[in-house]
Amino acid sequence: MTAPINNHRPTRSIPRCLKLAYTAFVAVLVPVYWFEYGPANFLWGSDIALLVTLAALWLESRLLLSMMTIAILIPELGWCADLLIRLTIGIDAIEFKGTQYMFETSIPLFVRSLSLFHVALPVVLLWCLYRLGYHQLGLLGQSLLSWIVLPVSYLVSNPVENINWVYGFGGTPQTMLPEPLYVLLLMVLFPLLIYLPSHLVMGRLFSVPRGHSS
Repeated sequence: MTAPINNHRPTRSIPRCLKLAYTAFVAVLVPVYWFEYGPANFLWGSDIALLVTLAALWLESRLLLSMMTIAILIPELGWCADLLIRLTIGIDAIEFKGTQYMFETSIPLFVRSLSLFHVALPVVLLWCLYRLGYHQLGLLGQSLLSWIVLPVSYLVSNPVENINWVYGFGGTPQTMLPEPLYVLLLMVLFPLLIYLPSHLVMGRLFSVPRGHSS
């Protein structure tokens, strides 16, 4: 059986230059997004990860970094695949809330370019886990966070915004289940289908020796 990549490697700190560059980017993005999309947009999982990662970098928190990695790794891979497919063959791989907005000329090019953080964020998080290691409580922490974020997303958004897909996948709201029951279903499916697979892989690749915490 293959041993984890860094099972016996001591943890290392995150360079200050990365922390400063990341902070500067977030300082630009937040007011622009707030003005263009409104504050509710920051409830999207990727936007939450972007902001929480800022704190995680400065705190060098393995737990927060681990939570954000398993939260966004699979969705961001889908976003990147959708963008690549759209750029190469012009087909939407994701019907709703994919990368269509990246090609809407009504949105300023600068604003759209900021969304390329979807490409960079997984790379930053994976590199940080390589430096610091994965925290085994990441799955629990992220599941608890999602159980707060998903109901709040339902309460503050509408079917047009459909933040975190709380009204259904696709452009048309789902009608098979009562809306609150559907949100409860998402609260089960997100940890099982999105967080758990990433948790198992990250725990295998970036485990740390016993005795390390934070």
